[in-house]
Amino acid sequence: MATDYNAYVTVEAIDGADDGPLAGKTVAVKDNISTEGVRTTCGSAMLDDYVPPYDATVVERLKENGATIPGKTNMDEFGMGTTTETSAFGPVENPAAPGHVPGGSSGGSAAVVAAGDADMALGSDTGGSIRCPAAFCGVVGIKPTYGLVSRYGLVAYANSLEQIGPIAPTVEEAAELLEVIAGPDGRDATTRAPPDAGESEPAYASAADGDVDGLDIGVPTELVEGADERVTEVFWDAIAELEDRGASSHEVELPSVEYAVESYYVIAMSEASSNLARFDGVRYGQSGGYDGNWNETFAESRRKGFGDEVKRRVLLGTYALSAGYHDKYYAKAQDARAWIQQDFDEALDEADVLASPTMPVPPMAMGESLDDPLTMYLADANTTPVNMANLPAISVPAGETDEGLPVGLQFVGPAFGERAIIRAGSALA
Repeated sequence: MATDYNAYVTVEAIDGADDGPLAGKTVAVKDNISTEGVRTTCGSAMLDDYVPPYDATVVERLKENGATIPGKTNMDEFGMGTTTETSAFGPVENPAAPGHVPGGSSGGSAAVVAAGDADMALGSDTGGSIRCPAAFCGVVGIKPTYGLVSRYGLVAYANSLEQIGPIAPTVEEAAELLEVIAGPDGRDATTRAPPDAGESEPAYASAADGDVDGLDIGVPTELVEGADERVTEVFWDAIAELEDRGASSHEVELPSVEYAVESYYVIAMSEASSNLARFDGVRYGQSGGYDGNWNETFAESRRKGFGDEVKRRVLLGTYALSAGYHDKYYAKAQDARAWIQQDFDEALDEADVLASPTMPVPPMAMGESLDDPLTMYLADANTTPVNMANLPAISVPAGETDEGLPVGLQFVGPAFGERAIIRAGSALA
């Protein structure tokens, strides 16, 4: 059971419609996605007793299409982490590799799918938070094109980077769930339909036909060379399998990704600093016990409510946005982002999809990276560039290391190229 791995924060069934494409399916929901009448904590003591008065758009769509939501899944606090060990409700263990982390921040969602305690799940991905746990737990995770899925009801970490997406045992099931949650939403002005959608929504599941004959795969050298040898061995074996089935591959260059992690964290932490200002003990969060001094009350509320990783990112983000440092850090990070987007566009002009290891390392042992946040940040090297470029990506199981640890392969496509990455991924899962 997922409770053995601490994968659920709240176990409370939410019933959907009697029929629909997801009828009879259970879809767990990450605990930063609002569910009317059911506690939504974001993995934080700050929101320990918060019960939203409304459903997120994706939750409405799950219910309308027949899904049953079995509960809310554990996560890194406010989505800030790579291992799902920063939750105020304790770490999640990887059911596919006991004693190891499930990845983060959507580790609870990936764990319940890997353990068979939910048919599918929703996660959110700001810098790899769907793809990382999918890779570490040996399941499938899709990070959609920015704007394809509504973020209404998602408790924001970094607005310009994050997307809600599906986690499932197979590519076809993940695509079926994406069909349900995708589409414009009048309550989220960033959503838009794919340019070729016409009057109907794209049928993503039909693309999961495993046919990669003639597929041209670009392999960014920068996303492979720095990876652990155990990971690259599995990765190249998977590429060889795809070539045996009619695909071709060649190397491409993404020189800007050298700066992706640094620029990503400047932007993400800056946006987080702004977004989390609302948790002041008055509008949201734990009371600091007003004693006549507003500054001390505000500080006490956040001292009690936030964990160490959230405090670290708020401090760094506030510093990057402060007078005298905005142009030095935040503005330069935005310039780097534009360069990253340009490099991806040029690489995808040369290939149908790009492929890399999802994560440069296998799942870490539990507790291994908690005291080394820099190493944890660098583990996002292959996933954060995709969020910076606002492109779609999928992580599929590629195999296991000799020690039996799951390894994921990431396919990246052009904007609204979900069908291309789903077709490529379905050849492996």
